[in-house]
Amino acid sequence: MSDHATDAATEAFLAHRNLLFTVAYEMLGSAADAEDVLQETWLRWVKADQDQVQDQRAYLIRITTRQSLNRLRSMKLRKEAYVGSWLPEPLLTAPDAAEDVVLAESVSMALMLVLETLAPTERAVFVLREVFDVGYDEIAAAVGKSPDAVRQIAHRARRHVEARRPRQAVPARRSRAVLESFQRAVETGDPQRLLDVLAPEVVLVSDGGGVKQAALRPISTSDKVARYIAGGIGKAKVAITSELIVVNGGPALVLRVDGEVDGVMAIRVEDARITGLYYVRNPEKLTRIASETPLTLR
Repeated sequence: MSDHATDAATEAFLAHRNLLFTVAYEMLGSAADAEDVLQETWLRWVKADQDQVQDQRAYLIRITTRQSLNRLRSMKLRKEAYVGSWLPEPLLTAPDAAEDVVLAESVSMALMLVLETLAPTERAVFVLREVFDVGYDEIAAAVGKSPDAVRQIAHRARRHVEARRPRQAVPARRSRAVLESFQRAVETGDPQRLLDVLAPEVVLVSDGGGVKQAALRPISTSDKVARYIAGGIGKAKVAITSELIVVNGGPALVLRVDGEVDGVMAIRVEDARITGLYYVRNPEKLTRIASETPLTLR
């Protein structure tokens, strides 16, 4: 490939990079794996005959989807051997992303966990169709199925997700206000303050990856969750600080011990109370957050 052709290919790839990363992340739930997929996509893209590519966006999505599917199938063994609950890697997003309802919902921890229950091809079809509105013909080319088969898969995946999708969350500004109340409750370790902000049916999912202490199974109901959080703070016997950030399109807390990131807690809010807590402590999933969040973030 000539230098001019390489420059043109690079320009096209960079123009669609954010889209491709989001496609890969929503399929894999891992920013690190999504970056690897983008690298693989790039290597295949620069080797393609650019003169034969009629739609650069569709072609790049096709490569990204195929590479994501390959990686998703290989990740199955890793997840089967995973210690405790598995949560997506927290993805730091810009504050204004929380105002983009479609984007915020599509990368939310709650929806990402629902997507984990889909088969690889179903997940790819759902993400491409429902989130990015990719045409059935383009999806068919990406997943190696006929357009009619893709329509059936899309219908099945949509029905599966809708049956498990949490109720509509409140706007980001209201979620932030609830999170601030939760933050104050966490800082004091007061069980009653925690109960005041937690919905009776709240569920806490924590992910330590077998490296950091975490509940091996989800904890349900406000009283059990409040006791778990308050008890954990009491047993830690260290100074824990928390700061507001935006991950996966919604308000969250980054928790630090002696200035080092110890965990990230994302929330889901309904009717002014927290119905979902997603606590990631696995160090492997916190490297990007640690490098991208300053110590004095507010």
